[in-house]
Amino acid sequence: MVNVQNPIVIDQNYCPNNKNCPGQASGIKISDVTYEDIHGTSATEVAVKFDCSSKYPCNGIKLKDVKLTYKNQIAEASCNHAAGAALGLVQPHSCL
Repeated sequence: MVNVQNPIVIDQNYCPNNKNCPGQASGIKISDVTYEDIHGTSATEVAVKFDCSSKYPCNGIKLKDVKLTYKNQIAEASCNHAAGAALGLVQPHSCL
């Protein structure tokens, strides 16, 4: 990946144009997702974002051998209602 916006993302709270979806709760349970051997640069400071539903939290998320940078520095990760594991070298530091 080269200069990608949101290289790794799960967003169950996505709301296009922030209209007609206040307080929504995703009806889809996301589990057992693996991101493996992903390398490159992010156009956004937060390169790993898991914004999962409070009603149906994400679980079993795995980051394996991930290295993403932002402007030649380690990027950031953000997790909300997400659980899982980091395996091997993972940058940014996992929030799972």
